[in-house]
Amino acid sequence: MEAISLTTRRLVLRPFLPSDAPAVHAACQDPEIARYTPVPSPYTAEHARAFVTESCPTGWRDDTEYTFGVFTRDDGRLTGAMALIRLALHEPARQAEIGYWTAKERRGRGYTAEAAREVVRWAFEDLGAERLEWIAEAGNRGSRAVALGCGFRMQGTVRGLIVHNGTRRDAWTATLLPSDLGLPSATPYLPHPGRD
Repeated sequence: MEAISLTTRRLVLRPFLPSDAPAVHAACQDPEIARYTPVPSPYTAEHARAFVTESCPTGWRDDTEYTFGVFTRDDGRLTGAMALIRLALHEPARQAEIGYWTAKERRGRGYTAEAAREVVRWAFEDLGAERLEWIAEAGNRGSRAVALGCGFRMQGTVRGLIVHNGTRRDAWTATLLPSDLGLPSATPYLPHPGRD
């Protein structure tokens, strides 16, 4: 897929450029990003360069992961990164996973939720996704707040789902269907009646 850009009221979501590497490097010095995401730690300038010039473009080109840099519209400052990871975006499953991190100095302003809502809209309306999944290490309350703010429904805690820094950890999971947002879906959904 050719990389695209999205816009919201306050943000531009666009493919990373080589010139973004210093801002990515600076943001990923935050211990919270290393704590809850799979970025290398310590995070070097070379990691940032490889991320913006190799990993992100390859994901778009290979149609496997669509990573956006999230920037403010008014001053172009990096607020974070957001990715839609294709689990099975093609027939019949049509599902993907959303993931994100936010630069420390940009947290608490609603930027990540604003960006996530636009990526969710794009996934459902333009890509034809029929199910989105969010997974985060149990305890990552900031990430969970963003997911809930976008309409994701918590599924629960999955034991040992994430391996991070050589340790298996429990994860929170949530899902979002187009019908949760009042959007149509090509595949009908038949929920379990709730009786076992």
